[in-house]
Amino acid sequence: MVKVLISDKMSTLAADVFKARGVEVDVKTGLDKEELAKIIGEYDGIAIRSSSKLTPKTLAKPGKLKVIGRAGIGVDNVDLPCATQAGIVVMNTPFGNAITTAEHAITMMLSLARQIPAANASTHAGKWEKSSFMGVELMAKTLGIIGCGNIGAIVADRAQGLKMKVVAFDPFLSEERAAELGVEKLDLDGLLARADFISLHTPLTDQTRNVLDATALNKTKPGVRIINCARGGLIDEIALKAAIESGHVAGAALDVYAQEPATENPLFGMSQVVCTPHLGASTSEAQEKVAVQVAEQMADYLLNGAVTNALNMASVSAEEAPKLKPYMMLAEQLGGFAGQATQTAIKAIDICYEGHVSTLNTKPLTAIVLKGLLGPLLVGVNMVNAPVIAEERNIKILESRSETVGDYHTLITVTVTTEDQTRSVKGTLFNQEPRLVKIKGIHIDSKLGPNMLYLTNRDKPGLIGALGSLLGDAGVNIATFNLGRADEGGDAIALIEVDGQPPADVMAQVQSLEHVVHAISMKF
Repeated sequence: MVKVLISDKMSTLAADVFKARGVEVDVKTGLDKEELAKIIGEYDGIAIRSSSKLTPKTLAKPGKLKVIGRAGIGVDNVDLPCATQAGIVVMNTPFGNAITTAEHAITMMLSLARQIPAANASTHAGKWEKSSFMGVELMAKTLGIIGCGNIGAIVADRAQGLKMKVVAFDPFLSEERAAELGVEKLDLDGLLARADFISLHTPLTDQTRNVLDATALNKTKPGVRIINCARGGLIDEIALKAAIESGHVAGAALDVYAQEPATENPLFGMSQVVCTPHLGASTSEAQEKVAVQVAEQMADYLLNGAVTNALNMASVSAEEAPKLKPYMMLAEQLGGFAGQATQTAIKAIDICYEGHVSTLNTKPLTAIVLKGLLGPLLVGVNMVNAPVIAEERNIKILESRSETVGDYHTLITVTVTTEDQTRSVKGTLFNQEPRLVKIKGIHIDSKLGPNMLYLTNRDKPGLIGALGSLLGDAGVNIATFNLGRADEGGDAIALIEVDGQPPADVMAQVQSLEHVVHAISMKF
């Protein structure tokens, strides 16, 4: 039975979803790294929030773990390369708390503009300092959004409702999308020079770390106010403190910090700074949404093979999964055949999808071809880590599609280029079952059983009889026998399904038969 672990506190709806889908679930929160490392391999999946730290040590013995589900957006607490190498799918829920986080950013901007926290504290203290809390209007001000993805787009929409002008910097924002959102796309320097308020909504990467450093802050408009509800580390906090003290930056509203939990910070205690303890996703609605979503995504993957919001492999929707299933079998067989037939280092792999298959989501099919191809050559390869392993070995991967229908209504061709040759294998589906239809340019029609013999030979009389006698004497039963040849007396191939893998000494005898060029025992 499929079994998952919930290791962080989250809405009980997550466990309810798992149980309703027939997935066994254990809820064990508060485990330390050592305790989690001991049991994590017992589960098919683990659902986490931000408390569980899935480090290389925690994932050192992944056992049967197949999927990590993060109820939320950030996966800073998951070692993604390590999980990928272990073949574990890592999913998040990027949309469950988008509205909540965007609303928090707007709330922080309003609080900063009107000095709400300081005015609240003063009034509670019995003071009446009306003249001390002069604010600014948002109407007609320019909001600069750094990172205009899902959350940034919602913030832009809400800001426009407040009659603000919105400009955005995002390298991945197209002109068409900017027009659709009603925002003006600028480069970073242009945004810094024009924005009255700046709100950050970008992930923390090597490129975005300290995107607002001392140099950037010096380029901002005097009196600018800065809001960060995205990730700590996007702002150089020391530089921001200096800019506020100098009066160049009027104030900041922060929900995230370079070091969390943030019990100390250079910006704490400054009257111009509004601080909250990473509350962006902290609403009851958001917590329920992300809990339900992560459970549904994990269950869909473990039960049906659907992949949603994965960070380290191609997504496959629940609707696509059943359509792709027979093609996944074909892709793995083609990759497995090519891998077992390849004897020297691989330089490039070219995968061509023709006919009906070209209209489908081919990214997971390519990953499965790579898994089948590299699996015979390397240990621990699966469809999650196969693309990474291929890249690490400088294997060039090409993919092409054509909806044109030729001799077959659907066709996948895998061409492997090694140091000394280029060889291809083609396959199709017949009644939803995989069939090999061409090898090295030679036509053949063969299913692949668990144990196969692949022979390349010269098309001469006597081979079939000699091979049959040899296998019969060795007690190896032939299940099916499929032949193909380029032309009479020329190059030929044979694919023979046998009931059991022949011993090495039998394969040596097959190799020594007259007219046999090469003989390989294959398993599928």
